[in-house]
Amino acid sequence: MRPIALLFTSLLAAAPVAAQQPRALTADDYARAERFMGYNTTPLVFGGAVRATWLAGDRFWYRNAIPEGFEVVLVDPARKTRERAFDHARLAAALSRAADTTYDALHLPAQLELAPDARSLTVEAGRRRFSCDLVAYTCAAAPRAPGGAPPNSVLSPDSTKAAFIRDYNLWVKDLASGRETPLTTDGVRDFGYATDNAGWIHSDRPVLLWSPDSRKIATFQQDERGVGEMYLVRTEVGHPVLEQWRYPLPGDSVITTIQRVVVDLAGPRVVRLQMPADQHRSTTCDHIACGNTPAGSLTDVEWSPDGAQLVFVSTSRDHHDEWVRVADAATGAVREVFAESTATFFESGYDHVNWQALWGSNELIWYSERSDWGHLYLYDLRSGQLENAVTQGNWKVLQVLRLDEKSRTLWFTAAGKEPGDPYFRHLYSVRLDGSHLASLTPEDADHGVTLALDGRYFVDSYSRPDVPPVTVLRDAEGRTVLKLETADISRLLATGWKPPIPFTVKARDGTTDLYGLLYRPTTFDSTRKYPIVNNVYPGPQTGSVGGRSFSAARGDCQALAELGFVVVQLDAMGTPMRSHSFMAAYYGNMGDNGLPDQVAGMRQLAQRYPWIDLDRAGIWGHSGGGLASADAILRYPDFFKVAVSEAGNHDQREYEDDWGEKWQGLLVRHPDGTTNYDDQANQSLARNLKGKLLLAHGTTDDNVPPYNTLLLVNELIRANKDFDLLLLPNRRHGFGNEPYMVRRRWDYFVRNLLGAEPPREYELHPPR
Repeated sequence: MRPIALLFTSLLAAAPVAAQQPRALTADDYARAERFMGYNTTPLVFGGAVRATWLAGDRFWYRNAIPEGFEVVLVDPARKTRERAFDHARLAAALSRAADTTYDALHLPAQLELAPDARSLTVEAGRRRFSCDLVAYTCAAAPRAPGGAPPNSVLSPDSTKAAFIRDYNLWVKDLASGRETPLTTDGVRDFGYATDNAGWIHSDRPVLLWSPDSRKIATFQQDERGVGEMYLVRTEVGHPVLEQWRYPLPGDSVITTIQRVVVDLAGPRVVRLQMPADQHRSTTCDHIACGNTPAGSLTDVEWSPDGAQLVFVSTSRDHHDEWVRVADAATGAVREVFAESTATFFESGYDHVNWQALWGSNELIWYSERSDWGHLYLYDLRSGQLENAVTQGNWKVLQVLRLDEKSRTLWFTAAGKEPGDPYFRHLYSVRLDGSHLASLTPEDADHGVTLALDGRYFVDSYSRPDVPPVTVLRDAEGRTVLKLETADISRLLATGWKPPIPFTVKARDGTTDLYGLLYRPTTFDSTRKYPIVNNVYPGPQTGSVGGRSFSAARGDCQALAELGFVVVQLDAMGTPMRSHSFMAAYYGNMGDNGLPDQVAGMRQLAQRYPWIDLDRAGIWGHSGGGLASADAILRYPDFFKVAVSEAGNHDQREYEDDWGEKWQGLLVRHPDGTTNYDDQANQSLARNLKGKLLLAHGTTDDNVPPYNTLLLVNELIRANKDFDLLLLPNRRHGFGNEPYMVRRRWDYFVRNLLGAEPPREYELHPPR
């Protein structure tokens, strides 16, 4: 009996060891997850994206995905017709003959442009360009004319000239003759004209604004003399390659400024505006050339129709103060119209500059959040006196899309005015005296609109995260003229795809509603317990969820869920599109990152859904999300067990000056040597690490330099903490969607949060 007892005892002792062996995920598991990446799901949606290109006479065309391929559709609102813009088979045959290759009727090259009369088009096929007659159905090579616009130049409104930078000076090229003329001559290194350098973004393209008559240019001479430099080193065989450029940081005594000028091409003559140097700031983004304006366009500047005057806005270094000014383009004389101040930060709209002049009546539309909500106000441009509020209420104007001075009506998008999700965009019109406010998009959904050139019609594509889009043509009063597309997602559904689940939870205060999306595996089993992973972006300029329109994939959220997780995205306090106080919830305290709301929301979801295992909570994010995810596992070490932090700006003192100084405030050094920036730095929390942390950064990230992560690495080492580090050689900022990074992120959560072993070196296969 004794040997049997010993054997039984041995088996009992061995059983827990065997039970602890992690289960293994297979390559098939990862392949199933990969099927839910955007490059696999988006092609399964048809009729879901209508990007209208307007032509003369209110007609427009768009490229439409159908199960057989793509069609080009032409819409005529007057005739209420929607039809193919041309005979696709005949064009494919003509193009095949001209290009000496074979094109399919419903797989024509994507880069094509319909002429204003819709009787011809140009098409880019590989590196060749063709012009095609849509009456005779003939195509001929259309070589680009020698002496075209130089690279990184900005075309004049009449398309006859192109402005560009050479040797720190502004030049212009006459496109007909090819003649190049210097417009300035005193530009030097670090004091050049029209320089595109905000530190975090930089290029050779000039930043300027042409006058409507193409005879003048509003720009600046950018003073970077004495501004601190940033250094990056490219990894090469042999000697490394050093990159260096001016990159000011919060607290620097010398930062970039601009000296505003008008360049009159007659002469040419440079007219300096009679005012001190302005800060390199804008009313919306972290640059003076915001990404939502045409490439190379100077933000917060507007020409009068006759090119005689400029109206512009100057912003203080801390974004507390704004000054509306008007300049005489011939003399450079400047007068101040009015000013506005705020205790936190000023913005002139959501991702869009909303102020604009009414030159015919000498008035100005101005955007302000003085009531805690973003609204429009009408000012006298001569006296600076407020005439009236154009909009008002507990909702937010987002973007002014059109202003008709003759009827004194403007069209704008707004959020939060209608019941339901406060992030849904709707289109409205209103008279400048505040009367006749009208809702033009009644459906309970997020509305993406594109207005006709004359404003008589607009294309409205409306959807929700869980409801596919319907696209209609409406008139200026909001009446439906023509139904264009109803998205077909039947092939997407056939894969087992399910939409994310919208949810609402309470913020840290127990009162404020917060909104988010929840993703579950398509093989969801309510009797199981699932680890929860938070995909975070903290604000202030955007949130975790992003737009509320339908999408077949939001990053890799559904793909990650497919591996056995519940994934959530939640827009915490401190994010935009709602009240100013909501967005400024943690102004001056960037270490907050909205994390108290993320934790509160996840706890409420776990109470609501018993299949969420809150003891296995993870978090990941990129850029500002990299900052927040590392902050989360360091500030809440008993809550978050695993974090993946990519390209994080872990200390705003190591990131470009405008971002930190706008949201954290100007750096203040106290007598004891501490500063008001100390608490926001992730490295100050390194000693708190308990869970598993993966830090990733590109070694040539010229947006968020890798030193941000290395500061945290150094303190983790000093605190004797175990962590994982992935440096991606010669990668810039946007490596988060690179297949290798996606796979490593999946592996990290599978191994450390799911408790399983991932397949070895699975390779994702996005299309080239």
